[in-house]
Amino acid sequence: MKLKQCSFPIFIMILFTYLLIPYKSFATSWPYPFVVWDGYIYVVNDEYVTDIGSEIGRVTRFSDMEQYAGNFSNSYEIGTKYYSIQGIGTEEAIAIQLDNGRFKKAVRKEEYTYGKEMYNFFRFFIFLVFFIVIIGIGILIIEKKKVK
Repeated sequence: MKLKQCSFPIFIMILFTYLLIPYKSFATSWPYPFVVWDGYIYVVNDEYVTDIGSEIGRVTRFSDMEQYAGNFSNSYEIGTKYYSIQGIGTEEAIAIQLDNGRFKKAVRKEEYTYGKEMYNFFRFFIFLVFFIVIIGIGILIIEKKKVK
C-alpha cells in the first residue's frame, strides 16, 4: 500500500521537474544566411572562394520559417552542394556552390542542436513509460500479496 501512495507523487515530481527544465528555443528568423552540415552551422559570408576540393554534401531540407534536422539551410534550396576548400579544414569553413557556378565561403559557427533536443524528449518519454510500467508492476505485486 505504501508504494501505491508514493508512486503518484513521485510521478508528478518527475513530470514537473522535466517541464521546468529550461531548454534552448529557436527563432524562425535568422540574422544571417546559413547551412547545416555534419551537425554544425556554417554562416555564409560574402567571400568567394576558388580553391575548391571535393563535394562533401548538399542541402536536404530548406525553410526560411522552420528548423529541420540534417543538412538544413535557411537560404539555399534543396540540392545546393557543399564542398571542402583546399588548404582549409571543414572544421573551419566549407564552400557553398551557387547557381552561377561560383562558390561562397561558409564559416563554421556552432553546433546545431535542433535534432538533438527531439532525441532528448523521446529519451525522456521512454524513461517515463518504463517508470510507469515498473510502478504498475510493483502495485500489482503488492495487491496480489494482499489477496493471499
